[in-house]
Amino acid sequence: MTIDRRRFLAGAAAASGAALPLSPALGQIAGADKAPDNHAYWAKIADHYDVVRDVVQLENGNWGMMAKPVLAEYQRRVAYVNRFNSYYSRRDMGTDIRAVYARLGQAPNVDPAELVLTRNATEALKGLIGQYNRLRPGDSLLYADLDYDSMQACMESLGRLRGVKVRRIALPEPASHQGLIDAYARAFDKDPKIRLVLLTHLSHRTGLVIPVREIVEMARARGIDAIVDAAHSWGQLDFTLPATNADFVGLNLHKWMGAPLGVGVMYVRKSRIDAIDRDIANDAAATGIHARVHTGTVDYAAQLSVPAALDFQEAIGGPAREARLRWLRDRWVGKVRPIAELEILTPEDKRLHSGMTSFRLRGRTSSADNQALAKQLLERYGIFTVHRDGLASGSCVRVTPALHNDATHMDRLADALIDLTSA
Repeated sequence: MTIDRRRFLAGAAAASGAALPLSPALGQIAGADKAPDNHAYWAKIADHYDVVRDVVQLENGNWGMMAKPVLAEYQRRVAYVNRFNSYYSRRDMGTDIRAVYARLGQAPNVDPAELVLTRNATEALKGLIGQYNRLRPGDSLLYADLDYDSMQACMESLGRLRGVKVRRIALPEPASHQGLIDAYARAFDKDPKIRLVLLTHLSHRTGLVIPVREIVEMARARGIDAIVDAAHSWGQLDFTLPATNADFVGLNLHKWMGAPLGVGVMYVRKSRIDAIDRDIANDAAATGIHARVHTGTVDYAAQLSVPAALDFQEAIGGPAREARLRWLRDRWVGKVRPIAELEILTPEDKRLHSGMTSFRLRGRTSSADNQALAKQLLERYGIFTVHRDGLASGSCVRVTPALHNDATHMDRLADALIDLTSA
């Protein structure tokens, strides 16, 4: 018996009333004036998201909402996998997953053999850091205050396990393009034994974008490997992996690329695969990048829906998406930056920010201060944000607009901050 996947998925779509695959949605959004302030175009994009209306949702960094056609595809895949179970997974799913990888490699412009699906960027980066095997006694490794908490913990654990020194730096505030490069250069010069550095392309704490390619190349020239955390940058920024020139990268598909929750990616340049040990759950015969991850049973429907998410985002286009997210950010920041009581924690240099930006009231740097500020925004103004800790300079409140947000949402935030600081 051969499973007719197309026939089943078509039947599932008809039964649910869902549109068949993505072509109607893609046709609406692919060919149009995509200027970031073209409200009619972006309203059509927003219509593809089923957003809660009780609050203004400006905390989209935890994970991204699926667009309606991607959600419909995911639901069809769930129904199919659930119905055919292991009869599908052990016989035919391999072919479908290989097609997912072929499509996946097109998006970041790399060989699919250099990619392996994980459940999130954390899992990918945990593997890259924990299985990195080039450290020797007397070496050092480096990370910064803006790096993700679990990745900082991984670097500390790696230091203990390998018996090497762990260095930590605070990135400069206010930041500048050259100042960020210089901060890493000073750290490298201060300890010539550094052999591994963690770089967060776009910080989940403040939204700061670092000049990752320049720092990767500077590190490589000194014999230092760089592991790049691109969990938030892929989908907020328009870039391909070759543009970073990085050998080791962890990415998310369920944040800004709009795939179902539970899909990330590990990237290792093919020539550097030996620097990352096999996952301890894989035997000695396992080779290639797939040997570097062992997740066990996963949400196969989520993985099978990745091409639908990529198709939807590609119809919008990376440059248009980046410009729109930055425009939303600039809309509220431009109105409140003159307020002396506010600190905006990303600079105006467009190389150093995208849509995500954090702020705080000047002098109010405790976690309690910023939890209270986020609570005020929600309870008094109906705006949902989140506080972030871990910066050397203190805590803050993070604002992460997404494609379902519009100018009225950003104006509402700006008006709320003006009101709060004028009281």
